[in-house]
Amino acid sequence: MAYPPPQGGGYPQYGGPPPQGYPQHPPPGQYPPQGYGGAPAPGYGQPQGYPPHSPQTPQQHGYPPPQQQPYGAPHSPYPPQQPYGAPPPQGQYQQPPYGGPPHGPPQGQYGAPPPGQYPPQQSHQPPYGGPPQAPYGHAPPQPYGAPLAMPTPPSPGYAVGQRAHYDASLQADELRKAMKGFGTDEAVLIRILGHISPLELVTLKETYQQRHHRNLEADVNSETKFNFNLALTSILKGPLHHDVWSLNKALKGAGTKEELLDDVLIGRSNADMNAIKQAYHQTFRRSLESDVRSDLSAKTERMYMMILAATRQEDSAPVPRQSVDADVAELHRATEAKTGTEQLTVCSILTNRSDGQIRAIAIAYKERYQRSLESVLKSEFSGHMEEALVRMVQCGTDRAMMGAVALEDTMKGPGTKDEMLINRLVRIHWDRDLMGQVKGAYRAKYKRELVSRIKGETSGDYERVLVAMVG
Repeated sequence: MAYPPPQGGGYPQYGGPPPQGYPQHPPPGQYPPQGYGGAPAPGYGQPQGYPPHSPQTPQQHGYPPPQQQPYGAPHSPYPPQQPYGAPPPQGQYQQPPYGGPPHGPPQGQYGAPPPGQYPPQQSHQPPYGGPPQAPYGHAPPQPYGAPLAMPTPPSPGYAVGQRAHYDASLQADELRKAMKGFGTDEAVLIRILGHISPLELVTLKETYQQRHHRNLEADVNSETKFNFNLALTSILKGPLHHDVWSLNKALKGAGTKEELLDDVLIGRSNADMNAIKQAYHQTFRRSLESDVRSDLSAKTERMYMMILAATRQEDSAPVPRQSVDADVAELHRATEAKTGTEQLTVCSILTNRSDGQIRAIAIAYKERYQRSLESVLKSEFSGHMEEALVRMVQCGTDRAMMGAVALEDTMKGPGTKDEMLINRLVRIHWDRDLMGQVKGAYRAKYKRELVSRIKGETSGDYERVLVAMVG
């Protein structure tokens, strides 16, 4: 799918707030995909300007595709934005958040209960007889009787038993023929494997084993070399086991490969995080938490334990302004408002919030203190903790732009970081909608096409398989 170049000023400056207040819910039936690789959750903090999702493309998370404008386009199908703190217009918010309770006309602040019911707490002390409250930064308790947010489902390839129901016999036979005998037909490998979805891959590998009594990944590994080999075998691992393989590589040996660790773990849904931990334990017979503890120390270790706990707010959770304002005030108190930074307070908030909530927090922080949250983190933190926290904010504010910048980082300067380029491109390409958005974001920021950039940095079959993944 081609996306037009940005018009009317294009995408707003990366890292800065959008030009308007908290965006509203999209119209009914237009919720973005959830979880791995998906756009941030709807509600306050909804990013705008992503390309439309193709109805022919299987959704990454099973939710209806949003009908959105191309990345960077000036016109949005959403209603005009209201200033921060203004009540929603009459007739808006008739559609409840996905997984949320049905409701009538809004009363009071968005996300607050009707007047006279569940009065807001004026202190951190729970009411007499009420449930104990979690430490600050953890998920806030649900009002009594309120339904829980709908859990974000696992991404395709992260749940046991997921597979596509299609006849993969022809593809299996073509692959075997391409690798049998003298020489290898690399074009066939690229044509079939460069575009395959996670669930189709499961079916194809099973079919190849059944028809030819051979392991497809092992055959490809023996017939290819160098970066072309790494790209194809990374695809053949599938998204879950590629994550597990990447984590083991990040943690084994001397030192920790922090960028690879962050690529896999930051911004993941609870369901995907739990699947990764389980698969890691099944593969290596030890827990991921224990391996991370052995490689990291002090507050950085504690931050990663928060990430691995998989206690983020679900993507369908509401984004009430009162909670956003409380998080903004606490983040400011723990950083700029005092000498010395309460690092774990900041970590606790950002590791427990959904993408949509983080985006709302970032917008509100900029509006209240005239400084971006990302710049505050860069000035108050350093090293691996700084990089991880900044990435959490970038995941929430604009995942597509974060992906575009991450890909450019592997190609800029002298030499190409080929292994990192492959890992990041493979991880993005499993979600075709996200890949389209990343291409649009890359075009908006760097004024050129991602495909042409990759072609300038690679060659041969290695170039062709990367271009096939980009599409």
